[in-house]
Amino acid sequence: MKSELEQFIESARWFGGKGRSASVADVRRIGSLGSAEKDGTPFVGIELVTLAYTDGQSETYQVPVAYYAEPQGRLEHAQIGLWEDPELGPVHAYDAMHDREVTILWLQAFDSGLQQDRLTFHRLPGYELDMTTHSTLFSGEQSNSSLAFGEDSLMKVFRKITPGHNPDIEIHARLTEAGSDHVAALYGWVEGRSDEGPEGQPLHLAMLQQFLRTASDGWDLALASVRDLFAEADLHADEVGGDFAGESHRLGVAVGDVHRDLAAAFPTSTWDADDKKSLAAAMRDRLDAAVEVVPELAPHADALRAAFDAVETVSAPVRVQRVHGDLHLGQTLRTVKGWKIVDFEGEPAKPLAERVLPDSPWRDVAGMLRSFDYAAHAVEADVQAELDDGDQIAYRAAEWAQRNQEAFLAGYLTALRPDQEVDEEHPPTPTADEHALLTAYEADKAVYETVYEARNRPTWIGIPLGAIERLTAPRAEEAP
Repeated sequence: MKSELEQFIESARWFGGKGRSASVADVRRIGSLGSAEKDGTPFVGIELVTLAYTDGQSETYQVPVAYYAEPQGRLEHAQIGLWEDPELGPVHAYDAMHDREVTILWLQAFDSGLQQDRLTFHRLPGYELDMTTHSTLFSGEQSNSSLAFGEDSLMKVFRKITPGHNPDIEIHARLTEAGSDHVAALYGWVEGRSDEGPEGQPLHLAMLQQFLRTASDGWDLALASVRDLFAEADLHADEVGGDFAGESHRLGVAVGDVHRDLAAAFPTSTWDADDKKSLAAAMRDRLDAAVEVVPELAPHADALRAAFDAVETVSAPVRVQRVHGDLHLGQTLRTVKGWKIVDFEGEPAKPLAERVLPDSPWRDVAGMLRSFDYAAHAVEADVQAELDDGDQIAYRAAEWAQRNQEAFLAGYLTALRPDQEVDEEHPPTPTADEHALLTAYEADKAVYETVYEARNRPTWIGIPLGAIERLTAPRAEEAP
């Protein structure tokens, strides 16, 4: 059993320890769905599998397993193995996420509010689930598994399990209760209880939410807009039929609204001088580490340090609160009712304790501004080889990025300052202190991106390096 589960987990897209040597140290059944009777009734074991790495670290993954007494040809692609189960005897084991005959058991458990010794299905009131639908497994996810139940609801099953309140569930619950228009409504979640780990810390295993069936991915929409611009030989970004600036402004308003709702739903505080110094020091430390990996950063190091040093000179109080933590265009969906923000788990590589810490909302804004820059220059990189006028394409990419960054920022500030009179000729702009924070967060994100690209897509390293050059250039009012 352990060897089969080890092989299955290590080959899964959602396994986060690729390249590291690990072995299964423990398998615990935290709950079950269906019946263990040998009468053909589907049975699912909610297994928690702990992997031990050779460096002494460990991770726990959730593996819902569909058990059958006989082989299931329809599930051959999802087979995990064959072994002797203490409860069931000889079993054929399959990844339950691929089995439509058992995934309905989750929906039934949500509907009934199933409670077991160590497994509880929580439901929020106000929505009646459609129990006649069947599930469709989403492909391509990197860290979780998601199932759509018809056009009614979406279930996200968390694969890597860490004790504590999952921010995706926690934030969706608060925003749903607040009536936010900018998230998919939360319908319920699955919570486990472990006899190990911190006392009183739940194990959040899955969440059920509104399925945004009309949604289009924000990243895909932005790329389409850039392509439309490149297809027009003589038009500027604001003249193309696929101009995205209006959507960028509306997205900025949505993010601003979500930040205001989060500030009302969770505790807020302010950073003092020592906190600002710590933030700047952490950014400088990340830069020093990045220069070792990306030598091309060295010529920009002094200017980047100056941008990070500026954080320490911010005079106004820096308000911190719960934020998204990993915001970019790929975490947004455009529906017929407006923009929705998704995936509030934060940066997956960070420990849970760090992901739930309050931070400046400008970190989220910086992530979105970097995403607009990436959209423009990613398409530019794709089409450069096909077009003759590389300089013209580069100019258009920069024009698109700047136009949409400014539109997003104007929309965000409009939501942030609802009492301020809006002047379309002179849209709101950040204060000097806000600009210093935003620039530092953008530069910090771009430094991270250079390391990522150096290790994964070396041909794209020019995208964050170009952004760093622009971010650290003197502002017009500062130029000699």
